[in-house]
Amino acid sequence: MVLPALVDLADSNDDWRVFVGSGFMVGMVCVLIAVATRGERPKFTPRLGFLLVTTVWLFATVVGSLPIYFSSVNVTYAGAFFEAMSGLTTTGSTVISGLDALPPGILLWRSLLQWLGGIGIIGMVLLILPSLQAGGMALFHMESSDKSDKVLPRVNQLTGGLITAYVTLTMLCAAAYTSLGMSFFDAINHAMTTLSTGGYSTHDASMGFFEDNRILVASTLFMILGALPFVVYIKAFLPRRFQLWRDPQILVFLMTCLVLSFSIAVTRRIINETPFGEALISSAFNLVSVITTTGYASDDYTLWSNAAIGIFFLATFLGGCAGSTSGGIKANRLVILYLVVRASFRRLVRPHSVIRLKYGNDDISTQTIQTVTIFFFLYFGTLLMGTVLLTMIGLDLITAFSGSLTAISNVGPGFGQIIGPAGNFASLPDAALWVLSAVMLLGRLELVTVLILLFPSVWMD
Repeated sequence: MVLPALVDLADSNDDWRVFVGSGFMVGMVCVLIAVATRGERPKFTPRLGFLLVTTVWLFATVVGSLPIYFSSVNVTYAGAFFEAMSGLTTTGSTVISGLDALPPGILLWRSLLQWLGGIGIIGMVLLILPSLQAGGMALFHMESSDKSDKVLPRVNQLTGGLITAYVTLTMLCAAAYTSLGMSFFDAINHAMTTLSTGGYSTHDASMGFFEDNRILVASTLFMILGALPFVVYIKAFLPRRFQLWRDPQILVFLMTCLVLSFSIAVTRRIINETPFGEALISSAFNLVSVITTTGYASDDYTLWSNAAIGIFFLATFLGGCAGSTSGGIKANRLVILYLVVRASFRRLVRPHSVIRLKYGNDDISTQTIQTVTIFFFLYFGTLLMGTVLLTMIGLDLITAFSGSLTAISNVGPGFGQIIGPAGNFASLPDAALWVLSAVMLLGRLELVTVLILLFPSVWMD
């Protein structure tokens, strides 16, 4: 909280006191916790792991909400908690209007929340969830029982590599934005929210504020880089370990972005008579923003055509790659689901055939298939439950469904006039914001990590 305090102090904004006060209060609590938990560490168990991940994310959101609530931004605590949860889960939904006139400290704080949430989710998915058997195929060919197949032999080396890759890409993105005409402050903020695939902007018009198409091209590139498995960047510097296409999800993700972007551009050229080059740049930017669950927007794409709306609706489900900062279902699960369905169809035709399921060069275990199946069941069950709760609160069906979908997929903008790309979540009642905050947490922590704590049998022994 020191950084936004210094920015506000330099801008002669009184909100610097809010950051200093919040930082002092949180710091004192941290000291008390450190003193109270001295001594022998508890034995790590899966139950402790699930509880630790969930509670850390919850209390980080509480901490992140304090400066927003006590600042000059006029929001309720439900709104501040929603804003912080949206930041840390890199969702990008916001309840704050008038971003262009906000104090710079709050703008920087929102970007910092997303940047920290991005590296936090990478660490959780790559380092914690595989050991809890909850990450699906998050690190299939890396976190196997055979330690010789791991990218790096020690966890601290892996952590250092991930942080180095994340920071380096953020700096490169900031440099690219600056060279293309963004102010230094805008470039830093947008670089943090681009690599984290978060989508918070310093302007109400989001990326539409910048009229240079080169900025959209650069942003598209770095959103894709943020949605790739960060293990790839570590392997790039290891001899004979850089095999970009070994992980099938990467090829599936990139081909999906290419095909859907081209399809939208063609429909805009035919229906709206938009010049194809312009249509391709803006279509690719907005499509990649949705499919990587970033949430930037340069236009209100719901006005383009019904065909475009259908493609964007599909993209909201998909997500990027496992082991990245993006949310959604993710490409690795879609690949596994396709392989399982194809194998089932083959067995219907040839009942006695023996079919080996392989993900790249690795066999797909029964446990992996079970984990992916459970995820799909929980994903769509949570989506429907969130929709029902939001309609009971009073939201119309389109807003309720798209709000629940964008929350569980951590995308940001929904559909409709209220929470669409041209709107925000400011007009929603506090009860709806609490529901959406819970759904964002469930989606970001891979559902199982949180929901398993609700089963009494987990706490029996």
